[in-house]
Amino acid sequence: MDISALEQRITILEDIEAIKKLKARYCAVCDDDHNPEKITTLFAEDGIWEGADVGAHQGHDAIRKLFQNFQQRISFSQHNVMNPDIAVDGSTAKGIWYFLGPFTMRKGNRQMWLAARYEDDYVKVNGEWKFKHLRAIGRMAAPYEKGWAK
Repeated sequence: MDISALEQRITILEDIEAIKKLKARYCAVCDDDHNPEKITTLFAEDGIWEGADVGAHQGHDAIRKLFQNFQQRISFSQHNVMNPDIAVDGSTAKGIWYFLGPFTMRKGNRQMWLAARYEDDYVKVNGEWKFKHLRAIGRMAAPYEKGWAK
């Protein structure tokens, strides 16, 4: 193997690790009361946050407003992501993650289990990975007391 091929492989590994750290920062921001100011730092200027029940929100202003809404609805969350499958192609990448977490909804102080699949597109902006399009695809939402089985 020549040096340039080895350098390319190392760059891809470093990019995958940087994307994992981006996702970890995303989880930390969500669990920091869905901090609307910090969340925008993780997205490209024209980035999109999309979820089935809340629609698609494009750009920093729209994403900030979405997270202000989350603050009003959610008093506690613990984002646990796992099983990353990340493919890097130069300055773009795609990732799939699975999510499971406990939430407390402000209305009625309801405790919930949420599970989702994230399908993310990433872009490298000035040497830093950002979300281009984050899709949160809900798989399960269940009250803590009752669980998810019927």
